[in-house]
Amino acid sequence: MKTPFISKEQLDKITVQFPTPFHLYDEKGIRETARAVNKAFAWNQGFKEFFAVKATPNPTILKILQEEGCGVDCATDVELLLSHKVGFDSSSISFTSNDTRPSEFVYAREIGATINLDAYEHIAFLEEVAGLPETVSLRYNPGGVFTLGTAIMDNPEESKFGMTKEQLFQGYKDLKAKGVRSFGLHAFLASNTVTNDYYPTLAAQLFNLAVEIKQELGISLDFINLSGGVGVDYTPADQQNDIALIGKGVHRVFDEILVPNGLGHISIYTELGRFMLASHGHLVTKVLHLKDTYRRYVGVDASAVNLFRPAMYDAYHHITNISNPDGKLQIVDVVGSLCENNDKFAKQRELPEARVGDTLIIHDTGAHGFSMDYNYNGRLRSAEILFQEDGTAQMIRRAETPEDYFATLYGFNFDE
Repeated sequence: MKTPFISKEQLDKITVQFPTPFHLYDEKGIRETARAVNKAFAWNQGFKEFFAVKATPNPTILKILQEEGCGVDCATDVELLLSHKVGFDSSSISFTSNDTRPSEFVYAREIGATINLDAYEHIAFLEEVAGLPETVSLRYNPGGVFTLGTAIMDNPEESKFGMTKEQLFQGYKDLKAKGVRSFGLHAFLASNTVTNDYYPTLAAQLFNLAVEIKQELGISLDFINLSGGVGVDYTPADQQNDIALIGKGVHRVFDEILVPNGLGHISIYTELGRFMLASHGHLVTKVLHLKDTYRRYVGVDASAVNLFRPAMYDAYHHITNISNPDGKLQIVDVVGSLCENNDKFAKQRELPEARVGDTLIIHDTGAHGFSMDYNYNGRLRSAEILFQEDGTAQMIRRAETPEDYFATLYGFNFDE
């Protein structure tokens, strides 16, 4: 079982104040995780966590992470703009994009973000449209199939991200010849891994690559970004990653590979969007209808527009009936109202009896939850609420209204 980070009594007060559905975030948990990550990598003098803005693009959440010493990783100009408006300085903003527009590179250069190039071809493109900065990072894709032990974790060769080893080396040569003075390396090989071995394994590959780069090109990297990929325990059967053990594992290979080769100065960066936030978010929804046909359906006021992962990936999210936790177990589908049959939060799931009006908590929605919302069927994006450390609730984004939905239509055969 999974335990909500909020009690029934506390949530009952919040649902009176704010109508469901809404995304609820746990400030205390967010801060604790950020501190645990920083502690796990404190052995590295230049360490910095660059939170992936795409996971939870809310200014209040970003400011909490900023207070805890984190930077931000952005993938688009709007994420760059959001981060800049929140107050992150240039040293705390990383820009890792792909299929990038000229204006995005121009803005990244304008605010001084560290640019991480996804393709060899983007070196010439960046130089042409915005000029080359003094610091450039390159994104590596080793190809093949990434395995950990006997388990296949992912298939980098099918990924659109990153460049080959040959392109990587040529890229560093070109950049050095063009006057770039500081270099970084970035790679992402697997998503949402639930193992303490992923980061150390990835780090060892990148550290050995850094040694090759130094030996063949005479370039000493200044930072290595391990990116994301450290996951969370979406299912009760999974065991949460231990960030302290992960940090120790990376420290071990750092000392084994980089230090003896005169590269002990390299800073380690991470982009732990999912690990930082997922478990500290709940989608709170109420039961609207019960329906019995060939299955028993529990219809709620949230839908896939509020949490797209189950519909898109058939992803598992645990559900707690906080109103009736000890009810008789029933096999049900928990569904939303969209005119799509994949609008299901759970399929044939054993849950305590749900009654009309019950409050359900859908777990682990703090990352890639609200951020993937959309407006299909004219459904509107929900509010975001922060459950503060003092036990009070604060709205940090209001729910959309029909006027928000219509705003881009007025004047185009549609009048106010």
